[in-house]
Formats: sequence, structure tokens, C-alpha cells
Amino acid sequence: MRADKQKVAQLVKTARGQLEGVLRMIEEDRYCIDVSTQLLAAEAVIRAANREVLSAHMQGCLIEAAQSGETEQKADELMKLLEKLMK
Repeated sequence: MRADKQKVAQLVKTARGQLEGVLRMIEEDRYCIDVSTQLLAAEAVIRAANREVLSAHMQGCLIEAAQSGETEQKADELMKLLEKLMK
């Protein structure tokens, strides 16, 4: 992985903390809108971590593949991932 590991790890740890907070909110039978708001916040942090990973991939792996003439496989991998993201 080419992404800044510390940055990605910190984002994932933040999301984990938010999800643990959501679990506490559920156990405390908190207001549904408040729970949903916190779930959306956790999703946003996970998306930010994924953006960091994908950005590093595109700036590193894809450029190397283009320079070596191996773009087809990398493009296929990226298209499969984009299909998952768009679901």
C-alpha cells in the first residue's frame, strides 16, 4: 500500500471510535436521528480513508503501469472497484 499508513490508520481508528459510540447510543436507546447522524459521520471518515488509499494507488501504481505498458490489468481492477463504489 502506497498511502500514508499513519493517516489511513488514524482515520480508521476514528471511524472505529465513532462506531463504538454508535453502539453505546443504540444500547442507550438514543433518538434515531442522532444515531443516524453518527453513522453518517463514521461513513464519511471511512470514505476519506478510502480516498486516501485510492489516490495513492492512482498516483503510484497506475502511473507505473502506464510507464511499463501494463495498464489494462490496473484499469480493470480500478473499474471493478468503481462498480462497487457506485452500488
